[in-house]
Amino acid sequence: MKKYLFSILLVVASIACFTIFNVVGSEVLPDGTLSEPFFLIPIGFLFAGIAIISAIIIFVVSKFVNSNNH
Repeated sequence: MKKYLFSILLVVASIACFTIFNVVGSEVLPDGTLSEPFFLIPIGFLFAGIAIISAIIIFVVSKFVNSNNH
């Protein structure tokens, strides 16, 4: 479990980005422009993608190392 800590932290950060985006919300300003924290969406997907890739790499490497020890 300890080896997956990085992936878990990235998943938590991803969930936090999507939650903050929904809590803050968006609004149309009087001049007609849209005000929203859009940057949180791609950052959330980036964190989720890195978490998935790192978890897969850690899993594969740990299985490969364990199979060589036996």
